[in-house]
Amino acid sequence: MKICVYAISKNEEKFAERWYNSVKEADGIYVLDTGSTDNTVSILKKLGANVESLEIKPWRFDVARNLSLDMVPMDTDICVCMDLDEVFEDGWREELEKSWNDGITRISYTYNWKLQDGKPVVSFYLDKIHRREGYRWIHPVHETLSYSGAEVKMLNENIVVNHFPDEEKSRSSYLPLLELSVKEDPLDDRNMHYLGREYMYYGRWNEAIDTLIKHLNLEKATWRDERCASMRFIGRCYLKLNRPFEGEMWYKKAIDEAPHLKEPYVELGIFYYNNGKYKQAKDLFLKALNIKCGYKSYITEYFSTDFYILDVLSLCEYYLGNFEKSLEYVNRALEIREDERILKNKKLISEKIEN
Repeated sequence: MKICVYAISKNEEKFAERWYNSVKEADGIYVLDTGSTDNTVSILKKLGANVESLEIKPWRFDVARNLSLDMVPMDTDICVCMDLDEVFEDGWREELEKSWNDGITRISYTYNWKLQDGKPVVSFYLDKIHRREGYRWIHPVHETLSYSGAEVKMLNENIVVNHFPDEEKSRSSYLPLLELSVKEDPLDDRNMHYLGREYMYYGRWNEAIDTLIKHLNLEKATWRDERCASMRFIGRCYLKLNRPFEGEMWYKKAIDEAPHLKEPYVELGIFYYNNGKYKQAKDLFLKALNIKCGYKSYITEYFSTDFYILDVLSLCEYYLGNFEKSLEYVNRALEIREDERILKNKKLISEKIEN
């Protein structure tokens, strides 16, 4: 079985060797460098990667991905698309070979998008492992794989990729590329959602609201998790516009849309907490904490982790005067992860109980 890894790169010298070492079990490693001014290219070539250099103007992620895929030989059985800030955990090739058969076209795997103290706190499934023939990348940004036939997918959770992003890298190109993507395909629900979210990131609250409502009205916008996220984002924007009534209303809509998710309960709970409504906040946090079903998607938020929920539950109980209960939640949070601020909280709560 021939397995090849392909990637795009630009100024990744601090990640190049770590990335290469995690993928070196592949039969071929192919990188399209799109204009590095550092030592990325020389490092990768020295390690043994096949590297070509090409500046792409105007820049589009789908064009770059497809050109890097074109570097992969046609007799390759399995293609693995990665970025250089990602790292495979050991054993990925063995797991991939165990999973693959001639009928499969694409495999999903565990993607730890955010880690803290070496432990994943935000994880979801990603699906950038695919058959060589029939796949092309589409969309200028937040690009996705499109297949010419009927896909046959499978999941192997034991294939794990960890993400270690470069926080200094600019994402300024995303907004104009998302606007272009929506212009090219105004009926694509995913990119309409992404565009509304990006407007929110930029503080363009009214444009975000309008775009996210467009997303909700699209015929293809049927995935409840993503619809819920759009509603939560609309709620955030209304709060930023000092319109709390509308914000609260949209958070409640989000709960109705996806009651199986923790995120809408927690976000409405945070709204109540910030307004001193600790009892209402506590009730919502408890509902979120009781959701035990496993789900993994890019919609997952850090504040939906049990660690975060236990932290804010402790604060609610503290302000409600329930110090014993507050201490219980602090201890449960610390069982998940030690945190200096929460340790200080524990000391303050213990002093309250002693006095």
